[in-house]
Amino acid sequence: MTDDNLIADEDAPVLLIVEDDPSFGRALKRSFERRGYHVVSCDRAEAVPDLLTKEAPDFAVVDLKLAGASGLECVKMLHAHDPEMKIVVLTGFASIATAVEAIKLGACHYLAKPSNTDDIEAAFGRTEGDSGVGLTTRATSIKTLEWERIHETLADTGFNVSEAARRLGMHRRTLARKLAKQRVS
Repeated sequence: MTDDNLIADEDAPVLLIVEDDPSFGRALKRSFERRGYHVVSCDRAEAVPDLLTKEAPDFAVVDLKLAGASGLECVKMLHAHDPEMKIVVLTGFASIATAVEAIKLGACHYLAKPSNTDDIEAAFGRTEGDSGVGLTTRATSIKTLEWERIHETLADTGFNVSEAARRLGMHRRTLARKLAKQRVS
């Protein structure tokens, strides 16, 4: 079945995708359309209010790190518009802090990239927490915590090493040496 054969059903659930990676956004859109969703998308948070005047999404997929904006602001805006909307946050920069904030602001789930349509659709369907999730058996090491903090700061600075070093209170060369040991992917 080609995209030309897809016909928008009036009863189809409406999905909003806010994703600034054009190829990932297109792939996600096509995949959800094949599953019967009516999909609207945009690549920046500033476009969302205009879309909400034209569409009433039942579901939303929001990238955490949008060009020039935080997906968390988008989550807050969508939840304020419709508290019943199921919102899933996707990110390549997962951290405990952003996961907690996303849920507090109204997201129903938070997924690390790469996530596929099956993962996202399952997240929409989960209405309760899972108390059976296994607890980690070993404590997080200081090196892991340090690396997570460095990566979070790098992401916050748009991967500007000098600015990240300043915010972390270390010399730029020290940060560069640490990055050389563990490459940022």
